[in-house]
Amino acid sequence: MFFCDGTPVEVDLTGCTSKGSALNTKLGGYMGKYNSYMSRMSDLGKQYSEIKGSTDQDKAAKMKAIEDEYDKLSNEFTIYAKSIVNDNKDNIIPAAFINNIMYELSYDELKALLPETAPYYSHAQMRQPKALLASYELRQPGTMFKDITMNDDNGKERKLSEWCGKGNYVMIDFWASWCGPCRGEMPNVVANYEKYHSKGFEIIGISFDTKAEAWKAAIKSLGMKWPQLSDLKGWKSIGKDIYGINSIPASILLDKEGKIIAVDLRGEKLGEKLKELYGF
Repeated sequence: MFFCDGTPVEVDLTGCTSKGSALNTKLGGYMGKYNSYMSRMSDLGKQYSEIKGSTDQDKAAKMKAIEDEYDKLSNEFTIYAKSIVNDNKDNIIPAAFINNIMYELSYDELKALLPETAPYYSHAQMRQPKALLASYELRQPGTMFKDITMNDDNGKERKLSEWCGKGNYVMIDFWASWCGPCRGEMPNVVANYEKYHSKGFEIIGISFDTKAEAWKAAIKSLGMKWPQLSDLKGWKSIGKDIYGINSIPASILLDKEGKIIAVDLRGEKLGEKLKELYGF
């Protein structure tokens, strides 16, 4: 990567670095480590795909090991990229890195990296991070839920307001039958539903499916006993626009009045939050 800043630039296509102006020379100094991270994560992705498609009896354990290694490497890269941004808030170098880590950042972290006074704020590369920040603002804790009308899996028109803001904690769960991470998380969601539903906890699924048959089959096979809604429009679902959903699985937890109190609770975090709310 390099900036077209009106001065000659020398690009090394072997090391993928550049030098020229003070800005490009400084940027080029970061690229060696940057490319090392990108190469290592790419290699892990290839290894994962090869093992996933194999008949290796130990492939589940090997895939888990690669996932753990990838997560560790991704976290290291995020820390590295954030340090670059924080060390260059007086120039436009952050524009070359924020796109790479924006999905790893919380709302507060991303907002802190996008002050309107920053030299890089108006750079074209900031279009996506700013759009992501705006989508996060649609479901920030402290805001009230927004009603949605969709058909359920029986073809009946339903509204979120039938459940939300009615005196119980409600989680709106965004998922799809084709989404591997969604399916992987579902046993945890099912376990928490079964533990707390008798105390009033409700889940409303909003699917980004396009095929009714696949959607209904997944509901059954995954043991999802809570209400399910979908307009079967995939990523054009009204749920995406109303709540700013850019990736799934995603979720929104509402309090008894229908106010958002947490987002994207997965794994142990979901159980911990529900234990905090219900006391067990």
